[in-house]
Amino acid sequence: MPETLEAEVIAIDGKPPEPTPEPRDPRRTQGHRAFHGFRGRVVKLDRRWWPLWLLLGLVFGVFIIAFLIIAAAFSLLRGLIRGIAGLFAPRARS
Repeated sequence: MPETLEAEVIAIDGKPPEPTPEPRDPRRTQGHRAFHGFRGRVVKLDRRWWPLWLLLGLVFGVFIIAFLIIAAAFSLLRGLIRGIAGLFAPRARS
């Protein structure tokens, strides 16, 4: 059985060895830093996009108003038809 010699390397070709990396804290991973760097930007909209958000808000508002007007007209028309139909319906005598 051959004997194994152990030695600490001080320098190879005039360069010291690279230090061994210290164990990382599992809470300080790359994803963790990326997430905390993103904090605050989730609720804030980019200022460059405000014309788009304004336009989309106006379009959405117009659609809501149009839907409400159509629903009110439909309800009014339905009541008018029921009223006219009630004029011609036979009434029960008591």
